[in-house]
Amino acid sequence: MSNWKETSGESKRRWEVNADFWDERMGEHSNRFHREVVRPDTERLLSVNEKDRILDIACGNGNFSKRLVELGANVTAFDYSKKMIENAKKRCSHCIDKIDFHVVDATNKDDLEKLNINAPYDKAVSNMAIMDIADITPLFSSVSRLLKPGGIFVFSTIHPCFQSPGTRRITETEDVGSSVLTRHGLQVFEYIDSCCFEGIGIVNQPVPQLYYHRSLSQIFDLCFDTGFVINGVSEPVFEIDNERSRFDWNKIPPIVIVRLLKIESYK
Repeated sequence: MSNWKETSGESKRRWEVNADFWDERMGEHSNRFHREVVRPDTERLLSVNEKDRILDIACGNGNFSKRLVELGANVTAFDYSKKMIENAKKRCSHCIDKIDFHVVDATNKDDLEKLNINAPYDKAVSNMAIMDIADITPLFSSVSRLLKPGGIFVFSTIHPCFQSPGTRRITETEDVGSSVLTRHGLQVFEYIDSCCFEGIGIVNQPVPQLYYHRSLSQIFDLCFDTGFVINGVSEPVFEIDNERSRFDWNKIPPIVIVRLLKIESYK
């Protein structure tokens, strides 16, 4: 884990380079992947109530922060990319009075403590970000302290079982009676060992980003160690589109979404 921390600065540099590209591609309502796979169950598990105080972690260009406001929440949002926050403020200019944006490094405990303002948060959310963060221990510890007892933390991440380093997508055909059956699958070569690797989140982005692979047990152990219990899990997939013949994550989940509940007695 210690060598991962040394890559955090490089990861931030790459996100600054990619910030404007991602802002353009994610736009006002995110891309198809977020609209169809990430957001529906994230919103269901988060279950936003009117006047909820919600912490939006690694908010990117702010379009989900804006969505939270539409659902009635008051939002504090942060990202460690200054360019991302600049773009988020532009995207959310019409509701900026309900979103408090900050440039904060999720690996830095002192930075995270600056978010301890006013009353504790009711809920926190992190959309597809923890796999981009070199050290998530400070984040989970701080979120636990920032939430009120019984508060909710919902996070999504690429599914480590099916998107581990070196995973290969495969297509096989088989004669079955008088027809040919085509099946899509994966070959997984590594899973249990943590590692940092390069990858592309959106085709043609300026530079590859750094991913930090962790097994489910490593992620869940950290949840338990920082005062959370798991009370909701989703593994969403794309709906089957008969017009597509390529692998499209409709039988194997590309992500996992987890809802955590802060234990009442944990401080």
